[in-house]
Amino acid sequence: MHPGQIEVNEINGYWTFLLSIDWKDPWLIGLILAHILTTTTALLSRNSSNFQVFLFLVLLLAVYFTESINEFAANNWSSFSRQQYFDSNGLFISTVFSIPILLNCMLLIGTWLYNSTQLMVTLKTAQLKERARKERQTKADSESIAHKKAE
Repeated sequence: MHPGQIEVNEINGYWTFLLSIDWKDPWLIGLILAHILTTTTALLSRNSSNFQVFLFLVLLLAVYFTESINEFAANNWSSFSRQQYFDSNGLFISTVFSIPILLNCMLLIGTWLYNSTQLMVTLKTAQLKERARKERQTKADSESIAHKKAE
């Protein structure tokens, strides 16, 4: 066992589990950077709906294949990791892979909801301006007719 590692039976809570992870493992740093890049991409592409839909679908596909990824990683962990994290319950991969991806998906949905409300406000404002313009036009027309009758 490597120094700093703890036995599985010593993990008695989620916080203990998180502390048992070697966050300096290069592939974990790469994964964290990939999540940061994904979040940045989601935020910077907020005006590109088509790209966001594509990103959303790719992220959901990644979550869908998490079980397969976990099995593959459990069988090949020694080629990229210092420790075997990939348990059959999927706690580790859910924590470091699926949860951040699902949070990014929630961010995308939140962006879509915000953009939808902004579009609805813009539409309603345009409708009210059009109605006011038509009322002014109708009033001006009726005044013009009344003025012509008075002559």
